[in-house]
Amino acid sequence: MKPSTKDQVEGKFHEVKGTMKEKAGQVIKNPTLTSDGQAEKVAGKVQKKVGQVEKVFEK
Repeated sequence: MKPSTKDQVEGKFHEVKGTMKEKAGQVIKNPTLTSDGQAEKVAGKVQKKVGQVEKVFEK
């Protein structure tokens, strides 16, 4: 698997995982879990974007 594709897949995984953490934190009213989820979601979006940029420069 190309590094760009790997970054995109891992980024999407972290984005989804972060969203789940965020929602769980909201449901159980845990602000720490909510903020951790938001941070992981943003990190996943960044990693996914890095993979997209790498893909452009591979050609």
